Amino acid sequence: MRVLSGIQPTGRPHWGNYFGAIRQYIDLQEKNDGFYFIADLHALTTVRDPEQLRENVINAALDLLALGLDPDKATLFVQSHIPEVTELTWLLLSVTPMGLLERCHAYKDKKERGLPADAGLFTYPVLMAADILAYDSQIVPVGVDQVQHIEVCRDLAGSFHHTYGETFVMPKAQTLDVGAKVPGTDGQKMSKSYDNTLPLFGEVKKIRKQIMRIVTDSRPMEDPKDPEGDHLFELYRLFAGPDEVAAMAEKYRAGGFGYGEIKKAVAEVSEAHFAPARERRQELEKDLDSVRDVLAAGAVRAREVAGAVLERARSACGIR
Repeated sequence: MRVLSGIQPTGRPHWGNYFGAIRQYIDLQEKNDGFYFIADLHALTTVRDPEQLRENVINAALDLLALGLDPDKATLFVQSHIPEVTELTWLLLSVTPMGLLERCHAYKDKKERGLPADAGLFTYPVLMAADILAYDSQIVPVGVDQVQHIEVCRDLAGSFHHTYGETFVMPKAQTLDVGAKVPGTDGQKMSKSYDNTLPLFGEVKKIRKQIMRIVTDSRPMEDPKDPEGDHLFELYRLFAGPDEVAAMAEKYRAGGFGYGEIKKAVAEVSEAHFAPARERRQELEKDLDSVRDVLAAGAVRAREVAGAVLERARSACGIR
């Protein structure tokens, strides 16, 4: 099966990104034909500093490769390196109803909140549809909040087919098994919007300090505590094995321990979990040319597939 996913280079990934998406779609490369791209064109709606964008793109590549994306099993490339996608976007725009885009979440939410929204944000779902359709994608792993984008993609492909005949492979969304939300340092869902994230990479001592400052309640140390629903316990469970989780749950129920103990445990298991990826990233940073070679090779393969799809679409429209 052809699996496609994209990552916006708008900032460094955090624990929520990893457990909510990155880990799962990297797992999909084992038994599927994975196409993974760094969505720098999408990022232009929020990142307006060219040097920052270039740095974010290479950092995203380093992060993905360090976390386990294997260029021998999957195709990794940069969105803007595939010009066929932007032409396909225009072909899709020609059959896109305005009302459909006006109902899309990102644009609708900004408009309702009185925030400025540009044409890039308005047509964002069409570029996303082109990203998906350009590679004959069959499966697109997404979070529940992004299922609408796949529905829009299918609607646009259907509209194109109604006008010009069958052209594209119709993709299906695969909802990611995100399980319980990944809590941030304040107990809310971990999100850059809430400024409560814990980064995957960075100074270990600094990350540990962030963990030790996680907000907790004021219950006395000797009180028994229910582990279920406790955000520190939820963080610990992301990394620890079943026996360790069971032992920690028993400590909660027995009482007589402080939150500092669980914070220390979260720091230790998380550091051990990400240590191999941290080492791989440090090695990759020493040879950025090899990382750029991976992206260039991925672009060659991606352009081969996208070129064939674009030719089908152009022919269907009567463009030669």
